[in-house]
Amino acid sequence: MYKVVGDSSTEVDQSFLDLYPTTIVPFKLYLDGVEYVDDSNLDVDQFVETMKKSQDLPKSACPSPNDFLEQFEGEEEEIYIVTISSKLSGTYNSAMVAKQLYESENPGKKFIHIFDSLGAAAGETLVTRMIHEFKKQNLVKDELVSEVSRFISDMSVMFISESLDNLIKNGRISKWKGLIASTLNILPIMGADENGEIKLVEKVRNSNKAYVRLIEIMQDEIVKNGKKIVAITHVGNWERANQIKEEISKISHVDEIINLKCAGLSSLYADKKGIIVAF
Repeated sequence: MYKVVGDSSTEVDQSFLDLYPTTIVPFKLYLDGVEYVDDSNLDVDQFVETMKKSQDLPKSACPSPNDFLEQFEGEEEEIYIVTISSKLSGTYNSAMVAKQLYESENPGKKFIHIFDSLGAAAGETLVTRMIHEFKKQNLVKDELVSEVSRFISDMSVMFISESLDNLIKNGRISKWKGLIASTLNILPIMGADENGEIKLVEKVRNSNKAYVRLIEIMQDEIVKNGKKIVAITHVGNWERANQIKEEISKISHVDEIINLKCAGLSSLYADKKGIIVAF
């Protein structure tokens, strides 16, 4: 028996969970002095509306080691945890501390591995899906860790947001990158570099051109590298998400396109009509 765990930057819905069971450990979100738990009970649309009207800087707190320790209590012999990039959050460190605490008290009882996704949102969704895929192929745990780690290193994560303010003010993106992105009415295409830090991929003059260019970049890389699975996650931006899905579905060897609405954490940072893609 095995278990897959993700933090709440891992975007899921019930149809995804039916196919790829994943336990979500939530972030805490803070806005106007109110604490929100980023779980299935959070009304994400209402949270986004409150955030739009607020003058307060929304913030987040990653899961604690105890939150992860609770995930080790079941019958499962193998536990695989997927976290948001360790360059963006302390979640990976929390999960590692939990693993060390558990193994010091229960040596050899369970196999626990923590994957740093080097991305977020759609990227984590893809990684959790691939863990299940490799388990279906009957890979033993060391082989699975090797294959998933290779998948992460080969994965591309990119995003577009109409506002980078929350990322800049919370220190997730440097001020100079934000300045470059926000000048001259540029809508930037951003992405994750090989270390899991946010980078500027390309500067585009307006919204329509930005999405067309994002699709072109995706098409080129998907075709060049023979990628078969794509994830799209978005902050209530079904129009653009479906536009991307429609164009990518024209690539004959793409087997699956996951298209999901963002939960609270990604909505906080991707902000206005944010779109995150991974492939």
